[in-house]
Parts: sequence; C-alpha cells; structure tokens
Amino acid sequence: MDPTRPGRFPACPFRATTGFDCPGCGSLRALHELVHGHLAAAADYNLLLVAFLPCAAAVWLRAVTGRARPRALPKWSAPVTVIVLVVWAVIRNLPVLGGVLGA
Repeated sequence: MDPTRPGRFPACPFRATTGFDCPGCGSLRALHELVHGHLAAAADYNLLLVAFLPCAAAVWLRAVTGRARPRALPKWSAPVTVIVLVVWAVIRNLPVLGGVLGA
C-alpha cells in the first residue's frame, strides 16, 4: 500500500497536536520509496532515516555473520541519540531548511 495516499494510515499524533514534524515523520513514506529504489524521494521524506539505515544494516550484518559478538551499548549512546533526535526535530521544522532536509 502506498503510504502517501491519505486515509491509509493514522496521522502522527505529535504533528496533529503541534503542527510540527516529529523526528520520525515521513519514515514510512521514506521506507516505501527506498523499497521502490527512489533514494532522493526517500531522503526528501526523512533524511535522518535514510542516513541511519546503512549504519543499522552494517551492525545487523556483522551480528548475523558472527563477526561481532553482541555487547552492551556504551553509556553515552542514549544521551547522544536523544540529542540527535531533538536537533533533527528542530532543524527539520525550520522554515528555511525544512523543505531541503526532508520535512
């Protein structure tokens, strides 16, 4: 199903409440575009997701192939993740950069 067609999926509660895009807004549409081979369109929907997926794929491949043993995440990873998501939420909602960075 095409997530760009209205009425198929519920609206983002954060966007419905505030009028701003959350860090995850556009992720489903971006994944849909990636599956269909449209990298630029996917980046337009959610650039952070498109940038994150190769990193996640590399970690997953290392785990699946047995090249890396599972281990605990470093203590700094949670705060850094929160900071990146907050900064992304702010940047993508700026009027000047929002359209360029996947709003």
